[in-house]
Amino acid sequence: MDPQDASRRARGRPANLQANRSLERGLEILRAFRPGSEILGNSELAERTGLPRSTVSRLTQSLVETGFLQYDAGLRAYRLGVPVLSLAHAMRGGSAVLQVAAPFMRKLAESEHLNVGLAMADRDEMVYLESIRYSRKASLRSVVAGQRVPIALTSLGRAWLAVATEAERAGLMAAFSTRFAQWRTVDAEIRHAIAHVQRHGWCAASWQPEVVAVSTPLQLGSHPVHALNVSLSTKLPAAEAAARLAPLLMRLSCDIGSAFLAAQPPSV
Repeated sequence: MDPQDASRRARGRPANLQANRSLERGLEILRAFRPGSEILGNSELAERTGLPRSTVSRLTQSLVETGFLQYDAGLRAYRLGVPVLSLAHAMRGGSAVLQVAAPFMRKLAESEHLNVGLAMADRDEMVYLESIRYSRKASLRSVVAGQRVPIALTSLGRAWLAVATEAERAGLMAAFSTRFAQWRTVDAEIRHAIAHVQRHGWCAASWQPEVVAVSTPLQLGSHPVHALNVSLSTKLPAAEAAARLAPLLMRLSCDIGSAFLAAQPPSV
């Protein structure tokens, strides 16, 4: 199956017969680069994308010519080019949701010494648009804008799933079911989180040791659904920590929603 069609089906969407295959495959090449794999050769790119090596070779040549990839002759491999960073900067700078949310996120992080994040879904992962880290105890990991976390295991992802379309949710759940050895446990956790969001507006997860996070979906106007989270490194029981964080999260969500509505131009 074509990698792009597989991705669409995982999100509950039909194959797009009108899609520009060359463009989509070129974007798959760029997607193959992740932290820890900053330089990749044609063989590695072919393995990661599922594309024929001859196709990869043709596409990487075009991407080098347009500046989106840089070729290292010594290593006979590629790294991302500067235009990729400029696109990311333009995306974050042009996000109306982030522009409104960031001051409120920073205020809460600083006043309560918490970690506050804003993310969007991309395939089976959530991507941070912003992450403000102010927890008193240093986290075991550093989270920055652009970092990805799995939808299936995190409160961010589960909060997003709670308001995803039925087709998107079903497609992702079917894909998840083939990836986890303990799928019955993960499936039950996801369904419990979705139900909790639908009843209370938020869900909690602790997928990293001694880190508890609570998240809520953020639906603002016609913008894609975002997910907002607050997390804390703590030795407290997860339920106790979540009970403390949830009111702060929901107030933050309300403040952002009110500010976003107030910032909208009056309708004609």
